[in-house]
Amino acid sequence: MTLAIPFNRPCFTGKEMHYIGEAVYRHGHISGDGYFTKQCHRLLEESLGVKKALLTTSCTHALEMAAILLDIQPGDEVICPDFTFVSTINAFVLRGALPVFIDVRADTLNLNEHALEAAITPRTKAILIVHYGGVGAEMDTIMAIANRHRIPVIEDNAHGLWAKYKGQYLGTFGAMATQSFHETKNFQCGEGGALLINDPQYVERAEIIREKGTNRSRFFRGQVDKYTWVDIGSSYLPSDVLAAFLYAQLEERGSIQAKRQRIWDTYYAQLSEWADAHDVQIPTVPGYCEQAYHVFYMVLPNLPTRQNLIAHLKSQGILSVFHYLPLHLSDMGQGYGGKAGDCPVTERLGECLVRLPFYNDLSDDDQARVIAGIQSFEGWV
Repeated sequence: MTLAIPFNRPCFTGKEMHYIGEAVYRHGHISGDGYFTKQCHRLLEESLGVKKALLTTSCTHALEMAAILLDIQPGDEVICPDFTFVSTINAFVLRGALPVFIDVRADTLNLNEHALEAAITPRTKAILIVHYGGVGAEMDTIMAIANRHRIPVIEDNAHGLWAKYKGQYLGTFGAMATQSFHETKNFQCGEGGALLINDPQYVERAEIIREKGTNRSRFFRGQVDKYTWVDIGSSYLPSDVLAAFLYAQLEERGSIQAKRQRIWDTYYAQLSEWADAHDVQIPTVPGYCEQAYHVFYMVLPNLPTRQNLIAHLKSQGILSVFHYLPLHLSDMGQGYGGKAGDCPVTERLGECLVRLPFYNDLSDDDQARVIAGIQSFEGWV
């Protein structure tokens, strides 16, 4: 059966192709750091109030840059929520770090801040925070603990651009933050990301690492008369064609978020009573958080019921999907000592969570079909 309602679909604001044309024909620059890359940098810096924004080829690469900037060495410990995408920790494992996985809260699915301090040792070099679904982690407690132990915090904010925790933008709490512009995100360019830098001590070296270890950025600003190799690095610059596509999306952030809020609110309003009646958990958003409307999920009572619901919706041409599997139980995670029972909340989520179709132009009719499909489900186990 052809799926009439996909889980995700790339969406357009209307200016993407026009800006791509401008990059090619007007500005004549389609490699990295052209006109539209600089426009994206400016928009992110001004709207968020960060010291520096640097577009990257992916959120994964932004995380790799963060690991280099923190001088992660073999044997360093890095704390990370267990319920996240592998890139969050893999960027640090690439540098030889040892992952320390912490379970997540059962309500927001963010790192359990009450388990954080006990996981810190003299070898802890960084604390990684993920704002799941664009709902802020408990940053007051997390930052207090991190500051007390003088450990830098990196926010993996792939889900939460322009969301807030107690009035402050996510991605502006830690030393650095990373963003994703993958086609599954609210703002997209196919593949892309950004490194946001809040601590100014990292800005100059970040530019160097991103430019293959050279001081090329200083050369173009006239600060040196030639550029040369000065540090380790790689090619983390996206094409200006992708930046042009992205800029069209970032410009329309207000309308995009309004569409996504309407979709999220409709799911919440239409499914709350059904969820209560069937012991199904739906997203929790604390009153002091302004979320990003990135995802709408449900946590079913058990794995067989979750699988039956996915199959039931698929039979109606609707694609729903699960999300992360526990990192500590992966092949790599077990190699670092992970074992069943270490993170029980994450283990339950890996078996019971399902995400519903959610993209910027999901129509009212299609969303109504998804909701009706869920409400007609009878495959309880």
